Amino acid sequence: MTTKETPVTFEAYDRSIQLLRSLVPVLKALATQDPELTKQLRRAAQSVGQNLSEGNQRAGKDRRHLFRIALGSAAEVTTALQQAVALESLAPAQVAEALELADRIRAMTYRLATR
Repeated sequence: MTTKETPVTFEAYDRSIQLLRSLVPVLKALATQDPELTKQLRRAAQSVGQNLSEGNQRAGKDRRHLFRIALGSAAEVTTALQQAVALESLAPAQVAEALELADRIRAMTYRLATR
């Protein structure tokens, strides 16, 4: 692992923790409207950080594979939030911060997964 890769990886992980924090009120609000979507959103959001953290400790194809899983989980977070808005379980303003963070994480993990 080069020094150049390390800050991006940690930045992506830091943003995944920030995403979880931003989801606390979202998950609380969504739980009363759609418990199943709430569980899926929570699992996907947790998966992002877990796979970034594990991938950061690996090398080669294994590393990229874990970053691809994190990328997919971040996309799943985005989809769950968009679905909650589409189903009128949440308002767009409630998910704006989380969507922005998920988008940023997807951009970072895409770069990590395709190196």
